[in-house]
Amino acid sequence: MQTGKVILIGAGPGDPELITLKAIRWLEKADIVLTDRLVNPEIIRQHAPDAICIPVGKEAYSGKSTPQTDINGLLVKYASQGYLVVRLKGGDATIFSNIKEELETLSAHGIPFEIIPGISAAQGVAASISLPLTARGYAQGIRFLTFHKTSLLSDENLSDLGATTDTLIYYMAGQTCSQLANLLMAAGKPGTTPILLAEQATLPGERYRISTLAACGEDWLATDIKSPALLMIGPALALFDTFKNIPKQNICLQKHN
Repeated sequence: MQTGKVILIGAGPGDPELITLKAIRWLEKADIVLTDRLVNPEIIRQHAPDAICIPVGKEAYSGKSTPQTDINGLLVKYASQGYLVVRLKGGDATIFSNIKEELETLSAHGIPFEIIPGISAAQGVAASISLPLTARGYAQGIRFLTFHKTSLLSDENLSDLGATTDTLIYYMAGQTCSQLANLLMAAGKPGTTPILLAEQATLPGERYRISTLAACGEDWLATDIKSPALLMIGPALALFDTFKNIPKQNICLQKHN
């Protein structure tokens, strides 16, 4: 039997209209669809009527996750049987996903694959709040980061993060934002530096909390943080209220200390 193919697709930040035409065309041809938890159901429903859809999501802090080895096994199993397999991932497939392990598995088994890029969560947030992430005079660059263990940050790394004016974009940091704020201030970043927590950006229930590093206290964690959540830090966030296009009910302003 002829070997099938795997298409790894970035499904975008949530809004079902923010997915590429190329991604939809592959989805409509798929025999098998393996989808992450955060992919919008409206996108998943675009698959062919006779396609088999298998949820293989991961959920932080809950323990409800499909082991990566199981996902790798499903990719090989169905592609080896000649099926066209679509692997749907939230945001962009190459940013903070387990795509490395999946590509290694596919390569080891000689299975052809293709990656379709998607709009990242950071781009979705920036568009929703009309924020120029690299505004001249505010930020010289953007850094995509993640933070879930203090041990992952060396003193040298922290010193660099404390000094830079780049816009720092932290994925999967909703539950650790207060700890991160304290670490950055200890590394020299001014307490007046703006910080923004975005929840469910591009979706109808999107919500934004804007504050400063110094005012980012435990009360940020007092209410439920709905995933996907993204943390942005840097001088460019001072432009948050400049180009207003967000309903007031979707904004939580925290008073500065």
